[in-house]
Amino acid sequence: MIAAVVVCLTAALSGQTPDTGTIVGRVRLRSKLGGAALASTAYPARSVSSARPNLLPEIKNVVVYVKDTAYRGVLAPRRAAMNQEHETFVPHVLAVTRGSTIEFPNDDPIYHNVFSLSSAATFNLGRYPTGQSRRQTMTKTGIVKVYCQIHSHMSATILVFDHPYFTIPEMDGAFEIPGLPAGDYTVVGWHERVGERTAALHVERGRPTSIELSLPVDEQP
Repeated sequence: MIAAVVVCLTAALSGQTPDTGTIVGRVRLRSKLGGAALASTAYPARSVSSARPNLLPEIKNVVVYVKDTAYRGVLAPRRAAMNQEHETFVPHVLAVTRGSTIEFPNDDPIYHNVFSLSSAATFNLGRYPTGQSRRQTMTKTGIVKVYCQIHSHMSATILVFDHPYFTIPEMDGAFEIPGLPAGDYTVVGWHERVGERTAALHVERGRPTSIELSLPVDEQP
């Protein structure tokens, strides 16, 4: 009896139940190989600018998620923020559930105008000055490319999911996706300059399943 209680408590603390499993792993970024260009699902940028370096390392622009899975639970919307600072969206990549609301605070001493023409979300938040914030609720799943109508070099990406099985890796590339029913899954490592890199695995009840994903992404200079 005591052992059963310990097992249930350990599972609860780790974010899973004895009836579910967890995917644990690490994303490794490697240098691009020579030859033909890699296939990509990234939307083309409106312009290219090297004036501002990324404020976060490339590993924080990776999203790991389970592909084509049905979720039978209640989808909990989230609240997240994508700040505008130094004429850059920070973070550059967000991942949220459908129904989540994104705040876009303006921390620059200039006006910004956040908008998107993506099929998953089309909006224009209008011009607003430093210290103000506008928000947008993501009602559809998919990839939402975000820009500033005033500063064409500003861009960001929001991935919207209809399940909770996704995450952005830690600084060392480690990640964990808990609460998955036992079964076979396809795990995706996504980056806007690479697209999807997939791997198949089997999740067992009450135990972690390990995986390593490798993405050919160079750090931006």
